[in-house]
Amino acid sequence: MLLAAACSREGEVAQGGIYVTRSMCPQVGIPAATGDITLFDPSNRTDAAAIDVSAAITNVRSTCDDTGGEIISTATFDVVATRGDRGAARSVVLPFFTVAMQGGTDVVAKQVGNVALNFAAGSQRAQTSSQATIRVSRAAATLPEDVRRELTRERRSGDADAAIDPLSDPKVRDAVARATFEHLIGFQLTQDQLRYNATR
Repeated sequence: MLLAAACSREGEVAQGGIYVTRSMCPQVGIPAATGDITLFDPSNRTDAAAIDVSAAITNVRSTCDDTGGEIISTATFDVVATRGDRGAARSVVLPFFTVAMQGGTDVVAKQVGNVALNFAAGSQRAQTSSQATIRVSRAAATLPEDVRRELTRERRSGDADAAIDPLSDPKVRDAVARATFEHLIGFQLTQDQLRYNATR
């Protein structure tokens, strides 16, 4: 498998292997068990009858500017919520986080923000939109030249290493991981809320 920095189309079969275009832009996603939040009333109960407000992050979209010294990833998303009591108008503020993750394991930056949901009188449903931005150093997201050469080196049928995945080399694999970033968004949950999401 060959990894190209640009030019070839995704998955294009060409002489020397299959070319996959690597983008410097972070992949945007929601970590498991953080895309939903449930508030209870009273707070010491977790049964369905005590659900006060439940909300979910949805419709996540991203734009990326990789033309400068910093790669700027901006994610926009919707928050949709329902409440159990359709009574008076009410505003509910929910915390969310945005994280820059490097190599799938290291949090290199984190911010916490809030979204406000306004329930109209008599309405069970509310929706709002928000956005979050991270910045990644272009240098940090760039593969070292020797690693790039190894990944894009043409391999011919019959070569001793033709069938060997270059990512099986720990040096290459680690360099690719270090240059790979994710832009993650989710609700800033308490331990009890996270446990509820993971076990419900």
